[in-house]
Amino acid sequence: MKTILLYTIPVIMLYANDHSLLAQESAAMESLPSSGSWYFTSGSEWIFSTPILDVNGSDKGSIVRFAPVFNAMGLANYDLSSHVGLFGGLSVRNLGFIYDVPDSEFRYKYRTYNAGIPVGFKVGRMHKALFFAGYEIELPFNYKEKRFANERKEDKFNVWLSDRTEPFFQSVFIGFQGPGSSVLSVRYYLTNFHNTDYKETVDGVETMPYAGLNSNILYVSLSFGLFDGSRTIPMMPQRNEEIRDVHTAR
Repeated sequence: MKTILLYTIPVIMLYANDHSLLAQESAAMESLPSSGSWYFTSGSEWIFSTPILDVNGSDKGSIVRFAPVFNAMGLANYDLSSHVGLFGGLSVRNLGFIYDVPDSEFRYKYRTYNAGIPVGFKVGRMHKALFFAGYEIELPFNYKEKRFANERKEDKFNVWLSDRTEPFFQSVFIGFQGPGSSVLSVRYYLTNFHNTDYKETVDGVETMPYAGLNSNILYVSLSFGLFDGSRTIPMMPQRNEEIRDVHTAR
């Protein structure tokens, strides 16, 4: 009898555990937004950026910049099926780059805060492993510049809606959402960061500080849960809920 119990009890426990896991997985699947409905997702980015430089014919001087804050994105999602979806939304992004002037002691750090409108599509398993790609237009609303000489800061200023940059930035991006809803993406800016025609007067002399400074930023970012519908509340009632409500009313 003891031998039978020794074999039976583990089997029962294993069955109960498997049944519990299946029930949890089933409940989680039921809570996900269904195809043909709108839902909202959000996330933040850790950005590693570098400029693709052409400074009067030289591509030297780029330094990798790490920007963990403040980068946030909110997306309205619409899934055409369980494997294809569309998205669009709003973002706020800390974008910039570091430039070491070759053969000199000077280093410059440039940064803008941008408000953006991303749009794109995604393919794969919605809410799970998927690929995505898209386009974004951004308005740089705050510009900051720092100048260092021999690693000592010499100057710093920031300007709202500055003419030192292009009025709008355009970028394209691709990415992958994988295990644990982690998201890895790559973005390239089609727009030059600075307005190379910008002019300023210093000590009565008119100068063009960014003439010849061509820099298109490329960055890699890490985020979490950006396309995971289990972390959000649907924006609109699900279709099946609407149908059930109609039948209940009858």
